[in-house]
This record gives sequence, C-alpha cells and structure tokens, in this order.
Amino acid sequence: MLTNAHNLKGLKIQALDGELGSVEQFYFDDESWGIRYLVVDTGGWLSGREVLISPISITHTDWPAKRVHVALTKRQVEESPGIETHRPISRRHEAEYMGYYGYPYYWGGPSLWGPAFYPSGMALQPCLSAEAIAQRSLTESSDSHLRDSAAVTGYDIEAHDGEIGHLQGFLVDTDAWAIRYLEVATRNWWPGKRVLLAPGWIEQMSWLESKVFVGLDRAAIQSCPEYLESMPVDRAYENQIYVHYGQPPYWIHQTDRKSALDLIGV
Repeated sequence: MLTNAHNLKGLKIQALDGELGSVEQFYFDDESWGIRYLVVDTGGWLSGREVLISPISITHTDWPAKRVHVALTKRQVEESPGIETHRPISRRHEAEYMGYYGYPYYWGGPSLWGPAFYPSGMALQPCLSAEAIAQRSLTESSDSHLRDSAAVTGYDIEAHDGEIGHLQGFLVDTDAWAIRYLEVATRNWWPGKRVLLAPGWIEQMSWLESKVFVGLDRAAIQSCPEYLESMPVDRAYENQIYVHYGQPPYWIHQTDRKSALDLIGV
C-alpha cells in the first residue's frame, strides 16, 4: 500500500499489553530508502521519552483506527537501549538495538531488508548469539546512513539545469516499509504543481547544502503527470510516471530491467 508519509504521523502504536505512544517521524537510510525506524513519542508513561520501533515488529496496521500493532510488550520497550533521536544514530547503536530485540541485521544482505524483501520476513531469520552481536558491534562503521524524515523535508531539489522546487514529503510503501517517491513542490517554478520523483533518480544528497540533486532536467519534470493527494497512487499512475521518464519501475527485478526498457521504447 502506498500512502503519503504525513498519514504516518499520529498513528498509535499498540503493544501486546497496551498503548506505547504515537508516531512522530521516521528514520530512513539514504542508500536503499528503507524506513528503518518509527520515532514514537511515548507520552506520559515514559515521561515523554522517544523510542524507536522497527517495522520488523509490526504485525498489523489498522488504518481506519489509525493504529499499528506490534509484537512487543511495554516492558520490552521501556528497557530497550536508549537512543538520542536528536543526534545521529550510529551503526553501533543499531547493532545494540537489534541485538536487544533479537532481530537479525538488515544491512549487508541482497534485499531491502537484508535477507528478506519485507520486514516481516526478518522475524523468520536466525539471529546471532549475544556474544557474536557484541563482537560485531565493536567493528561496525559509525555511519549508518540513517536520515531523519523531518530534518530533510524542505530540502531544495536541483535538476541538471537548475532548481525545481523543494522536498514536500514522501510516499511510503507500508508493505515493504520503503520510500517509493519524493513529493516535490514546484510552486517556486510553476504555481501550485506537485510531482513525484523516484529515489533511484537521485544523483546526490548534500546534507551540508540541504539539497537533493536529481539526474533529470526541468522540462522533463515540468511535463510529468501531476501528483494530487486526493488521487490514489495506483499502478496505472505509477506506470505513467516511469513511461514518461523512460525508466524501468522499481517492481521490476534487476534481471528484467532490459526487457522493461525495451517495452517502453528506451
């Protein structure tokens, strides 16, 4: 299911024995664009402490009730490793977190979630022993490539031939828990128009300049199908976007990319 990321904010997190709090934002990694953690404000029961909830723990999302069910207890969350969400999260911190919950590492594998395509598949994977986790955490890189969704919202978007607007938000696949599109507001170029760009078209993200550089020109983006939040982003609309840019869609496996390009005449 594809949904605008702002629909995640305020979702209640339901543990096995009570409510944990509500979603504030999320962390994604800027290599695979997977959403690795939901940042949850726990409110009064943990004195307002923010905690990270991995999509690996999610068992069901009840959208009408705006509630996410997780296979965790409140005590598990209360005793989880403390991570300061206002500071960069290192791979070592992640290793400690994954070890505490008994999750295998998502990094280093061939798929979006390491050995699995979906976070639910991670629960079926064997995890390392406590000793092995402790040893590996000592050698992990300090850079986990995690980015705060709230911090990057508003970044300028730069095409090959100039600025085109700013990052308004994200469209999220809540089955794979991945960012499928960046929502770009181009009102400083064309009044009111919003378009979607796939993460695969990004050439560089500059954290120092607060800019996203995309491998497209402004004319191509100008003629792209407009994104309207009131309109569902279904597969037909997604196909229009990829055909317009002459790019193979993300749901085509790597081995099928040439065939996909042939079909759209590239």
